[in-house]
Amino acid sequence: MKATPPVELLPPGPAAKTPHASRLTPVLNHLHPSPETLLLLVSLIVGGVTGAGVITFHYLIHFIHTLMLEDFMGAISNAGSWTLACIPTIGGIVIGLMRWRFQDFGPNMSSLIAATRGLQELSPLKPITKMMAASVSLGTGASLGPEAPSVEIGANFGMLLAQVLQLSPERQRLLLGAGSAAGLAAGFNAPIAGVFFALEVVLGSTFATSSISVVLLAAVVSALLAQICLGAQPAFALPVYDARSPLELPLYMGLGLLASGVSIAYTEAIQVAERCFHGKVRGFGLLERMPRPFHPVIGGACVGLVALLMPQVLGVGYETVEAMLQNVEFSLSLLLLLLVVKLGVTAISLGSGLVGGIFAPAMFLGASLGSAYGIFLAMVPVLADRVAGPPAYAMVGMAAVLAGSARAPLTAILLLFELTRDYRIVLPLMAAVGLSVWLVECANRRSTAHSLNLHQMGVDVAVNTPIQAIEPLQDWEDALGDRIVAELISCPMPAEGDRTDEEPVLAMANAHLSEDVKPLPETKSAV
Repeated sequence: MKATPPVELLPPGPAAKTPHASRLTPVLNHLHPSPETLLLLVSLIVGGVTGAGVITFHYLIHFIHTLMLEDFMGAISNAGSWTLACIPTIGGIVIGLMRWRFQDFGPNMSSLIAATRGLQELSPLKPITKMMAASVSLGTGASLGPEAPSVEIGANFGMLLAQVLQLSPERQRLLLGAGSAAGLAAGFNAPIAGVFFALEVVLGSTFATSSISVVLLAAVVSALLAQICLGAQPAFALPVYDARSPLELPLYMGLGLLASGVSIAYTEAIQVAERCFHGKVRGFGLLERMPRPFHPVIGGACVGLVALLMPQVLGVGYETVEAMLQNVEFSLSLLLLLLVVKLGVTAISLGSGLVGGIFAPAMFLGASLGSAYGIFLAMVPVLADRVAGPPAYAMVGMAAVLAGSARAPLTAILLLFELTRDYRIVLPLMAAVGLSVWLVECANRRSTAHSLNLHQMGVDVAVNTPIQAIEPLQDWEDALGDRIVAELISCPMPAEGDRTDEEPVLAMANAHLSEDVKPLPETKSAV
């Protein structure tokens, strides 16, 4: 056995200070909390602040909506009905001025996820700016939803707190998921859907069982605050209806088939609108040469002009969805027209730079499709007395289109269940959602260009796809490291006299690994 030569130690000196040391570090060192305890406490803070932020966001939307579409519109409506188009245009002007002043509204979800993975530097966080821009967009009638800003409020604060505490990238991503879950939980009053949203999409396959507690606590605290301030009632109330026959299940599967087509058309329309405003489509080169702050003005004007003929497309559209679920009479032609027009107006709103999400518009599209489908089935003489009413199909259509658009089936199922709190339609809903997502995946299997997968949150699909070698290699090295440590602990160690210099301990451990795992000395890091 070789003797190890002595190592010359440097004389003791003053400890080097970390350039960006947190002021909370001495306090935490004094209290000596375990990492798990610290994360649980931080998750409570994230949930509380996110809940307060989402509540403020909802009050801002209501305030701007009342100010512009009620008070201001009442003052200028005497000039004619055309004045309705002025409201979304004014909103676009305000957003354009904000984009001219701030250039951008801070990092989106894709940038936040990439920063936690070490793929890029994190730009300055601007949650207040984005919240104000979203409030103006939605309050003045942009055809978008409130879920993206709600999620980003929680995600931004989770990242901010993780930076202050100087947590590892893994824990930063965990707090990012906790904040996202809290944002969706408070925004929709749906804590279960918020948790599955974070686990299914934000964290993906990287979360461990122990991380669920952090996400759960943040979602619970945030939803509790939202229920206290905004009310605990469900977003939609369904009338009394009955599932007439188990043979209806194939009919719901047919609705899932149609929903997959609407989902693909929806995602494609958003992609086309964005390419048009960037001048990447022939005939729209003028938009590329135009200064970017003018794009929201064009988007707002388009929304306003369409609203002159179809005011139902203005804003989030929950009132129209509620009317469909309450079985208010809509003609089949009107529902199909609403479906097409809402799809186009949402694509223009998002592509022009107005701020909002696509969850609410996707549910509008699904409700329109489902109601039209239910009315059509009622027209068939053989099925007239054997199928449920249009509200049942509207609810299933909402979940199917949302799941196909966002590629988040579990989130869609649980979100619709919490929004309606109706268990009677869960089985048909699950069947339609499963078929819709499967067909969308089959249609886009060779391309991710059509996948939004949280594009409503600003998430680039490429971030959640293992394109670069660094990400899967890091996961593989972590798994291999755990395997080697386990083998080192379990394998019998040779006696001192039996060990030779050519037979190190790691080689003994590598002998216990399975054949499909390469020995450690042969592995190379791509970093």
